[in-house]
Amino acid sequence: MSIAKVIEVIAEGNTVENAIKNAASEAGKSIRNVKHINVENIQGIVVDGKVESFRVNAKVTFVVD
Repeated sequence: MSIAKVIEVIAEGNTVENAIKNAASEAGKSIRNVKHINVENIQGIVVDGKVESFRVNAKVTFVVD
């Protein structure tokens, strides 16, 4: 039987897809066995009336050794 743990992270990128990929890769730098990313919130960062980047609040699930 395996045990999974969930942490919440905030990541940013030029696209929503990029922000999600950044969440996974940055989380993977300090934890092992990342299995899932669940995006709970998407924000557009607006500068001078234009969307400059996107930010996601995501839950990262990983298996505990």
